[in-house]
Amino acid sequence: MSSEEEPGGETRANAKEQAREHDERADVLARLSAAGRENSAVTVMFHSAVAATQGLNATENKTLDLLERHGALTAKELAEHTGLAPASVTGLVDRLEAKGFVRRVGHPTDKRRVLVELHPEKIAELRAVFADWQRDVNEFCEEFTTEELETVIRFLKVAAERQRKAVARLAR
Repeated sequence: MSSEEEPGGETRANAKEQAREHDERADVLARLSAAGRENSAVTVMFHSAVAATQGLNATENKTLDLLERHGALTAKELAEHTGLAPASVTGLVDRLEAKGFVRRVGHPTDKRRVLVELHPEKIAELRAVFADWQRDVNEFCEEFTTEELETVIRFLKVAAERQRKAVARLAR
């Protein structure tokens, strides 16, 4: 056995390289966690500020976003998407309806169910608030290649799915 080999055939250089890679990954994961926490905090603050411009709270604002992305939903579907209890969703929809952002309409195929749909005029006002931020997003995305953006999309989708599962666990 040479002086560079350790038991198991691994060289000291190889072990050092693996240790360096482990340390580098640990550092990247720590920085990713810190950046994620910072992004989460500023995202909550941004959406709270946007919501406040419309007399909404952050949950109401994000519920409107869900309805915009998914179309009209039943209260049960809203509960599934938000992780809120059904009674909380009822109060949420009541508040959004009173503020003129949504309306309850009959389900087209099941007369026992009710859909919650957006008032397009009110949502147009809310979209205008986001227009400035969307310009900023488009601008900073120019710093990244299409491939890098695809990686970010994949990361965000996996993170969102895992967070949905965490919400469901907390709601139990």
